[in-house]
Amino acid sequence: MHISELDTPVPVVDYDIACRNIRRLQEYCDANRFKLRPHIKTHKLPLFAHEQCKAGAVGITVQKLGEAEIMAHTGLTDILITYNVMGQEKAERLARLTNFARLSVAIDNEKALQSLAWAGSRARVPIGVLIEFESGGNRQGVQTPGQAVDLAKAVLSHSGVEFIGLMTYPTTTKTAEFLREALPLFRKAGIEVSVISGGGTPNAYRTHELAPVNELRVGTYIYNDRMMMAAQAARLEDCALSVLATVVSRPRSERAVIDAGSKTLSSDLLAPGQGAGYGLLPDYPDASIERLNEEHGVLDLGRSPRKPEIGERVRIIPNHVCVVTNLHDSIYLHRDGAVLAQLSVYLRGKTI
Repeated sequence: MHISELDTPVPVVDYDIACRNIRRLQEYCDANRFKLRPHIKTHKLPLFAHEQCKAGAVGITVQKLGEAEIMAHTGLTDILITYNVMGQEKAERLARLTNFARLSVAIDNEKALQSLAWAGSRARVPIGVLIEFESGGNRQGVQTPGQAVDLAKAVLSHSGVEFIGLMTYPTTTKTAEFLREALPLFRKAGIEVSVISGGGTPNAYRTHELAPVNELRVGTYIYNDRMMMAAQAARLEDCALSVLATVVSRPRSERAVIDAGSKTLSSDLLAPGQGAGYGLLPDYPDASIERLNEEHGVLDLGRSPRKPEIGERVRIIPNHVCVVTNLHDSIYLHRDGAVLAQLSVYLRGKTI
């Protein structure tokens, strides 16, 4: 089967491009002596997680415990959960999961540590702990080096868990500023920091210039998307995932409607000045997906010298590919348009 025969809307992944992206970043990490720990939130597929590890990754990163469970049950044995795990039920699941994989968890508060300590007391092997710190993302993370040291000391007071290092997202120049102050404090306290984990695809290939991290966590790089193109972290030829859609209406000469709406494409927009609309149409670069309803995508063709006709299939590079993956039950792998496999998105919707 050729991808042109697939029913639309449908996400398709160029297998060769995805594998090339895997190799390229692994080669960069090897050259700069970083351990690569890919984040599977982008592809959500055991197949690609195993491909990344075979290429040289030391393990994988997940955001939620449900993702870790599926990946461990498919044979991934080194998993970092970069999210505060809280509550009795999650702690029990975490403890059970140590029967299948070596686990580490990032935390930024003592309440999360209590859950980890309970899980660690029942785990088959100790659970690794990283302290997340703030360095530009304005999300979670301890705010000062002193807080990081205090939380690490609290980790060391519990059995069943072990402090292994620090992590942050994204890696920026602020990461280096934090570490310049924090690492001497850890040395003074006699606490070894074996892992310093940074992350983010946009600056992935500049990591060696930004901060003294020794582990890199990235996800979007395997597929890339319009946001990565806008950030100059990828070219069009590096974008492995496309959404195929069909023009179902041309009510006016300057307007077309496709069968891909908000249930198919991410509603995320680019930053001001980086590009308009809800995706890029490579074959009609001057057209814009100006509006999304649930099942309709409305194209503005006013600036496009060529215009797609009713029944024509169009290819879309999503703005944010991670969200698109989570919207679909399956994706199709292809090589030069020839379908290789239909893969269920096993980790879709794993929010707990």
